[in-house]
This record gives sequence, C-alpha cells and structure tokens, in this order.
Amino acid sequence: MNLVDKFAHVAALRPARKRDVEPARTADLPTECDHLTQLLGAQTIRNRYGEHLSARQWFATPEMCLPDSRSLSLLLPQGTLDARAVAKSAADPEQWLFLDTETTGLAGGTGTYAFLVGIAWWDAGGLQVEQFFMRDLDEEHSLLLELSERMSKRPVLVTFNGKSFDWPLLETRYRMTRAIPPCAPKIHLDLLHPARQLWRPRLGSVRLKDLERHVLGDETRALEWSRHDDIDSSLIPQMYFDYLRGGPAEPLAGVFRHNQMDLRGLAALAGKILTLFDSGHGFPNAAHHSTQDPLDLYGLSRLMQRRGEPARARELYETALRSGLPGHVERLAQRELAQLAKREQDYTRATSLWEELRQASTSAKRKKSAVTLEDTQKALEAAIEASEQLAIYYEHRAKQPHRAAEMTSHAIAELRNAQRDGGIAAARAKKIEARLTRRLARLERYYMTKAKPELLRAGNVV
Repeated sequence: MNLVDKFAHVAALRPARKRDVEPARTADLPTECDHLTQLLGAQTIRNRYGEHLSARQWFATPEMCLPDSRSLSLLLPQGTLDARAVAKSAADPEQWLFLDTETTGLAGGTGTYAFLVGIAWWDAGGLQVEQFFMRDLDEEHSLLLELSERMSKRPVLVTFNGKSFDWPLLETRYRMTRAIPPCAPKIHLDLLHPARQLWRPRLGSVRLKDLERHVLGDETRALEWSRHDDIDSSLIPQMYFDYLRGGPAEPLAGVFRHNQMDLRGLAALAGKILTLFDSGHGFPNAAHHSTQDPLDLYGLSRLMQRRGEPARARELYETALRSGLPGHVERLAQRELAQLAKREQDYTRATSLWEELRQASTSAKRKKSAVTLEDTQKALEAAIEASEQLAIYYEHRAKQPHRAAEMTSHAIAELRNAQRDGGIAAARAKKIEARLTRRLARLERYYMTKAKPELLRAGNVV
C-alpha cells in the first residue's frame, strides 16, 4: 500500500459528522466512476453524510420460501430460550433481509472496509437485490446510514458465515464512525452452520458455490445463474484498490455480479434447508426423504439429534441406513442410532447395532485389499467401543456378567491387535485399556464370590 492509500485510510477514520447536502460531486470523481455507474445502471444515493452508489435488480428466481416455524426453530442458535416462539416471530419471509459483503481483506479489524454491501429481500414473488458501493473510502458513512435504515425495516438477518465475519465487521465499521448506530437484527440466521451439518459428510467443502453446484443445482434441475465466468474471490480486494487508484471499472462489474450470485445462492439455500427440515419433520407438503441422498439424510439426522428431536433423528438414521451409506459413515450412523435406542431403553435395537459394529472390524480385516488403512482403523475403533457398550449392557441390564466379561475380553484383544498394527495411538490405547481392565477386574472379583472364576480366563486375558 503506497502513502496515498495510507492517508486515505486515515481520512476514512474521521468521526462522521452531519453536513448540509451539497451539490453532487460527480465532477470531483474520476471518469471511471461515471463509467461504472453506466455499466451497472446504478444511481447515486445522497443523504446527510454524503453519497454512495446504489444498484438495484429484481430476479424471478429463487422464489420466495414459506418457512414453518417448527423448521425455522432449527436454524436458531442452540440454547435459544423459547425457540419456537422466536421462530414464529421470524416466520414471515417478508421480514427477512439477506446480506453479503465484499471487503478489502479477510482479516477483519479496524483496517478492513466493506466497500460493497449487498442486500436482498423477497418482493413480488421474486428476489429484489440492492447493492451499496463506496466509490471512495470517504463514502463509507453514507453507505452505513443507508444500510441501517434498510435493516430497520426487515429485522431478520440471513447470512452465510455472517455471524463470524460480515456482521462483526459491519459493527466495527459502525463503531468507527462514532455517530451512526448499527441497527442490530432481532434474529440472525447464519446458514453456514446447518449447511456444514447437512452436507459436509457428502461434499466435504460447503462453500456457497459448491452448494450451488451439488445441492441447489444438479442433473435434474439447473439454476437460473451460472458461475462459469465468476471471478476468483481472492482477487476482489486488489480489484477495488486498483479502482481507487484510477484503474478500469470493468473488473468491478464482475465483483457486483459475484456478490449478486452470492445473494441469490443464499436465498435459494434458505429455501432448500427449510424444505429439508420440513421433510425431517414429516410434513405432508414436503419432499419425501426417501428420495433424498442417503448422506443428506445422515446429515439431517445429526442435526435433528443435536437440536433435541431424537424421535425424528432416529427415524432418519434408520432410513439413511436402509438407503445405503459408505462404510465409514454407516458406522457413525449405527453408533449414533445405537445411543438413541439406548436412551429410549430399546436395548433390542441397540445391541443388534453394537453387534454389527463389533463384526465390522472382522469384515474390514478380511477385505484389507478393498478398503483403506484409515477405514480399517476406524472399523477397529468402532468395534472396540461397541464391545465395551455390550459389556455394559450385559453387566448392568441383562445381568449376565459372564457375557460382560466375554465382551470386555474381546475388546481388550481387539485393542491390543490394533495397537500392535499401528491402528490406534499408543496414548489413547493405554487409556482405553486401563478402563477395560478395571471393568474386567471388577467382574473377576464378582465371580470370586458368586461364580467360578475360571470362566473369566477363557480369553486368557487376565
């Protein structure tokens, strides 16, 4: 950054002061500013703090979603008091405001500016997008005032990673003005977190453009927009700095389009997630979950479980397992499902799942050429845990201490084999073995007084 840019940053930190509306200062702006206005079909917005650029466009898609308050409550932060009542107050989609920013960097802090703030809302059955742009850094106060007024009309903020980045950054910028208070949203729905729970098992990456490609659009349906000529987001800050130095306006038109697609993707994602939640609740007007990807069902199961919907989570886990899951995910689903069944005291289902997990390690060892080493190791860990759970069941519920001892011995044998083959870290193996050995010693003491202790030595473990 050269000296001129540094002084511009310092100037932008001056306290905001109301000033009389002055004549339009287009003559003071570079020619490229007028060119950008023409490229975007934008207009200059003026208020008591100055002026900035605004570009508006309406899109027929994505269409407005109609959220059910029960599904909407799953988007609220965990621990929200009276989540159903809060969700009901946010159930009117016309009160939603989608927001996405383009900034001068990703570090945040007082030196990062949101030079382009895009907002969108449902209007006339489609999506109205409006984008505020700072043609120079001293237009920030005007932009922030306009944004605050827009947010006051729609109190439900919807973002993608906005709780961690966009909104904290904007709050910092408002504080830096020392005059313009932010209009804090009454409810903030950040879609990144449910997206991770739902689609990370299938996709790995849950960047918005990846979700657009693999979740919102696929072979059966195409989005109304395409990112085939989208710009690399890492280049956006430099494009803006080049523009401030008098560079061409054309690259910024691509930034506007990028921001526009982010907003449309965000709105479409909200509809997709809520439709999936409706399916998870078994609503009759929702797409039936039997037609969905098994990995999506697994993700939905986890989310339902974490949000206090164990009955629906259990049903969805069962459906995902019947539909067919990859080996490592199948074991995770079986483990979670077994725990849910245990909490509901359905020990018949829980023990059958633990037996399947216990046998999985044997199957994985037989198929070493067909599975990865990592998959074999995870199967062994799942089998050891399942054996321990079976031991707990047989000792405390079934009152069959000899079976509990057998399961514990089996778990110790598997653990030692895994440690010998390098399938489990030594420190972790030592901790698990100590726990299992204590259990076996307790069972041995029981048999010393209640039954024949030689039964315990069948596995030649102690």
